Amino acid sequence: MNGNNGNRRAELANDIRRQAGSEATKRFLRTLPAFRLEKEVPRRLSDLLERLDAVDARKAGGERRR
Repeated sequence: MNGNNGNRRAELANDIRRQAGSEATKRFLRTLPAFRLEKEVPRRLSDLLERLDAVDARKAGGERRR
């Protein structure tokens, strides 16, 4: 790989980063179902997060797992 190829890769990466972060791209992605934000967390996921928080709190409190 020569130095010129490395520069082109860096430029391409910068272009992709710039375009992905543009308002037009963000606006377009929000119209696609896969990229829509959920307003609420599903109950199953919420339950799992609560369990994880409880385990973290116990470990932080010095309890040992049996």
